[in-house]
Amino acid sequence: MSPIFRRTKKSAAERTVTLIGKPGCHLCDEAQVVIEKVCGELGVAWEKKDITQDEELNRAYWEQIPVVLVDGEQHTFWRVNEERLRRALSE
Repeated sequence: MSPIFRRTKKSAAERTVTLIGKPGCHLCDEAQVVIEKVCGELGVAWEKKDITQDEELNRAYWEQIPVVLVDGEQHTFWRVNEERLRRALSE
């Protein structure tokens, strides 16, 4: 009989949302509003990274900003859907 692998649900304290963007980006500002709201309601930590200050992030994401990572994995780019982010953080 093969073992069954179950995805373990992470607690809010174990989750991290990362917003990758740059100053003066209106989509980045809009994304931040959604992230602040959802993360605030769920008690999830979030951070903001500026592609103009990080050459590696700039190379990886300059055409997609804002980019949102959930626990280090790309969740979305350009527009952040509040309900989709909430679902991702509740899994």
